[in-house]
Amino acid sequence: MEYRTLGRSGLKISALSMGTLSFGDVHSVSDARRMVDVCIEGGINLFDTANMYVDGRSETILGEVLEGRRDKVHVTSKARLRVGEGPNDEGASRHHIIRECERSLQRLRTDYIDLYLLHEWDGITPVEETLEALSTLVQQGKIRYVGCSNYAGWQLMKALHVAAMNRLPRFIAQQIHYTLEAREAEYELLPIAVDQGVGIMVWSPLSAGLLSGLFSREKPPKWHGEGASWNGPPVRDVDRLWSIVDLIKELAHEHGTSMANIALAWVLGRPGVSSVVVGGLTEQHFRENISAIDVKLSASDRARLNNASRPPYIYPYWHHRKFAEERLGPADWALHVNY
Repeated sequence: MEYRTLGRSGLKISALSMGTLSFGDVHSVSDARRMVDVCIEGGINLFDTANMYVDGRSETILGEVLEGRRDKVHVTSKARLRVGEGPNDEGASRHHIIRECERSLQRLRTDYIDLYLLHEWDGITPVEETLEALSTLVQQGKIRYVGCSNYAGWQLMKALHVAAMNRLPRFIAQQIHYTLEAREAEYELLPIAVDQGVGIMVWSPLSAGLLSGLFSREKPPKWHGEGASWNGPPVRDVDRLWSIVDLIKELAHEHGTSMANIALAWVLGRPGVSSVVVGGLTEQHFRENISAIDVKLSASDRARLNNASRPPYIYPYWHHRKFAEERLGPADWALHVNY
């Protein structure tokens, strides 16, 4: 396993982390224990959950299977999304954040959460209130680092600015959706990661199975309606998707590995990426995903993948490249290197 520093911190985490969304839904306690064992044996030291995953059962099961070895691994959890019917059962208010953190600690059977993420932006609660609540939890020793998930670029920069101005905890990580099929994060979030030292954790790196070989141009999912076999993030250009899938399949054959490993290896090599959250339905899925760390894509491989999947060169970025190329910095090139 490879270990990377998480953002602008001293924390070393595994380049692959384990997602536990299926705990309590698809997987029982005994299933979860076997899969966690596989991941720990493979060198994974970061386990990702959230307060609303399967109504809290994911945290409960993860806490049970990590008992006795909690101090050997890192745990990340999240709060912000709705967990009840009341008016304060969602959001990033002081009330909601502190209450949900304390509930998560109980379910996880732990005194602290290594990385606590705001699961989504809250445009109603003042950022100062949210960060002050996180500061309280840090001072109490209940959380050690803070981050966010699914923020837009301006929202992330606002939070970083407020933290700096008020000496409040600073986000060291952002958990985002980023795949060969969905590369919108390159416009803002990757440059921010490089410039501001906010490490990227990637969720659903295989686009909910679209890039794993589970589906193909000849065997597409049922996109909508009753019996739909896929309900992941939106796919805006299906022809482009299958061109990407075809290329992944070709490279997997050339490397003698799985399609999932090619897609994971590409994400692992992108600017600002600290860890990629992987899931699986079986122990073998996790073993195969862990082996992605050993797949080395050549510059030619990456160029082929980039050419098949890169997003449009939108304004103002094409203008920057045309008129300011000699003054672009490392954060700028996190985007411009694609063109």
